[in-house]
Amino acid sequence: MRQSTSYKGTPERRGGRALDAARLEALALRYVGRYATTRAKLRDYLLRKLDGAEWAGADPPDPAALVSRMAELGYVDDRLFAGQRAAALGRRGYGARRIGMALRAAGIEGEDGEDALEVAREGALAAALALARRRRIGPFADEMPDRPAREKAIAMLVRAGHDPVLARQIASSPPGQIPGD
Repeated sequence: MRQSTSYKGTPERRGGRALDAARLEALALRYVGRYATTRAKLRDYLLRKLDGAEWAGADPPDPAALVSRMAELGYVDDRLFAGQRAAALGRRGYGARRIGMALRAAGIEGEDGEDALEVAREGALAAALALARRRRIGPFADEMPDRPAREKAIAMLVRAGHDPVLARQIASSPPGQIPGD
């Protein structure tokens, strides 16, 4: 009969090394070097690494101080992350409400995400049109849809984070007639 082992395993299974301040910093550096991240995501990552790990340092671990140091060094920049994430989601056709949800999920709140949300609000029409083009609805449809198809398109635009008035305007536009032109 095989014994089941967890993926975390024991310290011996993970290489036999307990965590100390230098190893925790090396893990943080590897993480920020590999992923675009936020302070909150880096803190959560470090806490997951510390959870259940054997600590060999003289002082207790301080992941908050390590996260602050990574931010001071410029390895983690929540404002830059927010701008890049908002721009990427806007190009994919997501609205300001959905972008705000994504930023909050990444741990960005307050003034770090406000500029990115303002840019998303200003580009709401372009983002909604990008989604309509990709889904071939409204002005990008081959023919004017019937009411159930139009309501379905409106619901899809609203779920993507767009204002219901804008969603209705785009979904009700006849083929070839782009709103705002």
